[in-house]
Amino acid sequence: MYSHILFPTDGSDCADAALDHALEHARTYDATLVALYVADVREVGYAAPALSLERVREALLESGEQVLGRVAERAREADVEVETVVTEGTPASEIIRHADEQEADLVVMGTHGRSGIDRYLIGSVAERVVRGSDAPVLTVRQESS
Repeated sequence: MYSHILFPTDGSDCADAALDHALEHARTYDATLVALYVADVREVGYAAPALSLERVREALLESGEQVLGRVAERAREADVEVETVVTEGTPASEIIRHADEQEADLVVMGTHGRSGIDRYLIGSVAERVVRGSDAPVLTVRQESS
């Protein structure tokens, strides 16, 4: 049923909750897990104007490599074939683009479960992916503490 499962992650607890589901689906269907980290550098100049854009970009990309290293380790422990991709851009757009390019059969991603004014003001990457992806999207809500 599934041969390529896309798992976008930002390394958050929310994404970690979704990783368990992604690994379970990949193991069940003997699918390749493609772990994706999108470095969003659009707002860096506004958020940290005193820092060099290139320095911040490099730090974000390095962080992505570390996050994906942890995902790859968990996948190997679960006996799941894994590929990792670090890219730059707008998270929702990049996730949708990679799902199309990788011909993903399923996208598994975390969602914070925001509602009301928070969702309206902050937006939801998961919601944009659900609306824009041709592949089915399994969203996993972070458990409340």
